[in-house]
Amino acid sequence: MALLALVAILFCLGTSTNAQLSTSYYSYTCPNLSSTVQSVVQSAILQDARVGATLVRLFYHDCFVNGCDGSILLDDTSTFTGEKTAGPNKDSLTTKVFQVVDDIKTAAENACSGVVSCADIVALAAMDSVSILGGPSWDVKLGRRDSTTASFSGANSNIPGPSSSLQNLISSFNSQGLSANEMVALSGAHTIGQARCTTFRSRIYSDTNIYGSFASQLQSNCPSTSGSGDDNLSPLDVQTPTRFDNNYYKNLQKFEGLLHSDQELYNNGSTDSLVATYSSDASTFSSDFAAAMIKLGDINPLTGSLGEIRKNCRVVN
Repeated sequence: MALLALVAILFCLGTSTNAQLSTSYYSYTCPNLSSTVQSVVQSAILQDARVGATLVRLFYHDCFVNGCDGSILLDDTSTFTGEKTAGPNKDSLTTKVFQVVDDIKTAAENACSGVVSCADIVALAAMDSVSILGGPSWDVKLGRRDSTTASFSGANSNIPGPSSSLQNLISSFNSQGLSANEMVALSGAHTIGQARCTTFRSRIYSDTNIYGSFASQLQSNCPSTSGSGDDNLSPLDVQTPTRFDNNYYKNLQKFEGLLHSDQELYNNGSTDSLVATYSSDASTFSSDFAAAMIKLGDINPLTGSLGEIRKNCRVVN
């Protein structure tokens, strides 16, 4: 009886709301999860490299709204408006990326039904995307559970926009427990992916801290008139747009940051020196980026008895 009581106590502790994330969380319940996720992500990136950048953005945008809980994946319902149609998400997170998450979830369910959360899938897919595109890998902490609601207003207010000032960026990341240094490291994710004309139009026509020929080149694909060419795309890193490296920081030093918020990291401010370090030392950038992504994944996860394991990432059970 004493042994049974001890087991019961340990079980309760293991499912409490104070449970911690662990890199070995699925070692016994879904031992092939990592390879399962990686296979789907790799296939998607081979078809469209932009998917990798969007999966990284998906993780960031999820974690900045009530923590890393998969809320960004929920479709609208009669009781709440989801986060997909919020300003920072509606045009930057494509239909394709949500389909990739669905494909991963299907593969995970086939491997170990009812075990893996959608929130953990997003975290793993982000790491795999970076690694597959040439960047660092890291041991992803797992054990998150899925939210049963979403926050449209939180998505609109918590995610800094492309016109943000350096102080806006620092404050936004600080509010999530991330330092200015971690903000600069995480911004390096802009070494992959593309942005819409409407997000950088004001920079290429109004900012003065931009290299002239770079601005002219962008203007040829992004007319000055609002509503004209708004969805035309340009790479965030014109040098190696589909490879995860440190060219993003080299571009900033040449005043060739695509977004106003990018160039704010190198504009006679407090983060100039870190941009210079990352520009000249790729290994330091890689290690700092990996560490910052791990910390990003620690933002207010639902664990233990909180939340649920969704059967379909788009809807609450």
